[in-house]
Amino acid sequence: MLWFIAAVVAGLMVLVWSADQFVAGAAGLARALGISTLIIGLTIVAFGTSAPEMLVSAVAALQGNSGLAIGNAVGSNIANMALVLGVTALIAPLAVHSRTLSREFPLMLVVMVVSWLLLSNGELSRLDGIVLLAGILAVILWTIHLARISGVEDPLIEELTEEIPKAMPRRRAWWLLLSGLVLLLASSKLLVWGAVGIAQYYGVSDLVIGLTIVAIGTSLPELAASVAAARKNEHDIAVGNVVGSNLFNILAVLGIAGTIGPAAVDPAVLYRDFPLMLALAVALYLMARGFNHNGHGLIKRWAGMLLLLVFLGYQASLFLMVSAAARTATS
Repeated sequence: MLWFIAAVVAGLMVLVWSADQFVAGAAGLARALGISTLIIGLTIVAFGTSAPEMLVSAVAALQGNSGLAIGNAVGSNIANMALVLGVTALIAPLAVHSRTLSREFPLMLVVMVVSWLLLSNGELSRLDGIVLLAGILAVILWTIHLARISGVEDPLIEELTEEIPKAMPRRRAWWLLLSGLVLLLASSKLLVWGAVGIAQYYGVSDLVIGLTIVAIGTSLPELAASVAAARKNEHDIAVGNVVGSNLFNILAVLGIAGTIGPAAVDPAVLYRDFPLMLALAVALYLMARGFNHNGHGLIKRWAGMLLLLVFLGYQASLFLMVSAAARTATS
């Protein structure tokens, strides 16, 4: 059991670190090739924060643990909205100015509803996976188009540009890119091995492990990025990290899982986890659209506390369900 725990801890640490290396290398190489900072910020940097979830999903699906991949995708979104934004808003109330975000919030809601409908038949099929992957490609192209229309006046675009790693020699960029990718793959495999081992040891489902340990761990890059952005008064990028990551999680993470390893969907995902994820998305949209006297939305500290309490309550309910199931099995 100690080996499984050590594998999860080590896997998460290397996963988060290697994702940063991968993004730095990819962004540095893109700069060297003359790709615009706008495209780098909205694709490579956005991809990087969801790279842990995507790699874990791919490895889990390849090994036949699609429940872990589904739990990781949905659980990470719940963690992003309730834990990440909850903690971030407690540190600094988040003012939302960006026109891009006002378009992306409704898109996030639509994507969540569509994915819920796709899974409502109790199966994540290969066709569902292909549809979701096509969706992430469409979202990337749409976001780039809107960003170009918005121009440099959009606060989110300005802040994303500032976050892009600085130019570096091509040789160093290639080294960071390739070494980051290798470590991402290795740490994802180690994390999945440890997570599945813990699930089997305690007799819980891969889904629950994905919703708890793995989801929280793979949301650490979003937490770090959003807290750092809030400290620098870059509120739009703090919220934008979460919105962008949520879109990637639903479309890319679930899409990868479905395409590689089609599987049945635990009914609890449809009646417990998806409704909570949607409720949090609606609540955040209303918070971000609620205008103050300055004309922009504000996610206040009380809202951050409420989000954090919801997350803690959700995690506690999962623990109680697992405990009750274990008592029933032993009686």
